[in-house]
Amino acid sequence: MFGTESSLSMFLNTLTPKFYVALTGTSSLISGLILIFEWWYFRKYGTSFIEQVSVSHLRPLLGGVDNSTPSNSNTSNGDADSSRQSVSECKVWRNPLNLFRGAEYNRYTWVTGREPLTYYDMNLSAQDHQTFFTCDTDHMRPADAIMQKAWRERNPQARISAAHEALELNECATAFILLAEEEATTIVEAEKLFKQALKAGEGCYRRSQQLQHHGAQYEAQHRRDTNVLVYIKRRLAMCARKLGRTREAVKMMRDLMKEFPLLSMFNIHENLLEALLELQAYADVQAVLAKYDDISLPKSATICYTAALLKARAVSDKSTSTCNIFPPYTATPA
Repeated sequence: MFGTESSLSMFLNTLTPKFYVALTGTSSLISGLILIFEWWYFRKYGTSFIEQVSVSHLRPLLGGVDNSTPSNSNTSNGDADSSRQSVSECKVWRNPLNLFRGAEYNRYTWVTGREPLTYYDMNLSAQDHQTFFTCDTDHMRPADAIMQKAWRERNPQARISAAHEALELNECATAFILLAEEEATTIVEAEKLFKQALKAGEGCYRRSQQLQHHGAQYEAQHRRDTNVLVYIKRRLAMCARKLGRTREAVKMMRDLMKEFPLLSMFNIHENLLEALLELQAYADVQAVLAKYDDISLPKSATICYTAALLKARAVSDKSTSTCNIFPPYTATPA
């Protein structure tokens, strides 16, 4: 033991200031490379690589949620402690059921006189629209500049008027999206507008795809055009499902998930789960759920209820098979 300590002390005494300078420089270089990679990954995929790896892989290895914090059950802070423990298990889900504002939300308001969602709920989906449908180069194109202001406008009629103004300049995909979401009063009307948006969005996507490597501005524009195209195709699939063409909707969603596998923020798999449940394709539901239910991320209501439904069906099937093997006893007259 003494020899080890003396060897360690001798080693530390032989270190020169140059060693510490080299060590500091090396660590700074590695940190800089990590920061550059993290910045590139965020601009490419819209999420943090380190956060994604830590949440998806490291957190399960470390035992999930940290429950080492002491709690006093005899104090008046019990509710506060339980609420803090449940924070990691809860997530605010934007625009529940992904209903259309014009064709579904507004129709509900007209019939009942009640608002289906609070202003806070609608504001969350509005934030998503600003994130997905705008970019830093919008001011260079008049129609996109108008739509950038439209997505930030709180007055619905002002947003709709701005969308019509943008369409007078050119075939603006995001303007068609806004009209399909908010002005169309039926799903059929919304689907027609989304088909027009798809035609315009595909043209923008092809053009920006060819220019995405010419600079950061072109890359940002291509990322925005990709978000617009995925959103349009997802909404068209949802229109098909709402109009009774469920199998067509399932095919559209599967094709979309294969074409853009990294864009998970649109939660296309949840729309796919709902459509598969409607078709009673429980084996396909189990396959989709197995892919998205294992990750250590906050679960949505769709995933939680679907998992519960499949477990309940499994228990029911076992009970049914047991009843078939052992039929109920019936008394016979003497």
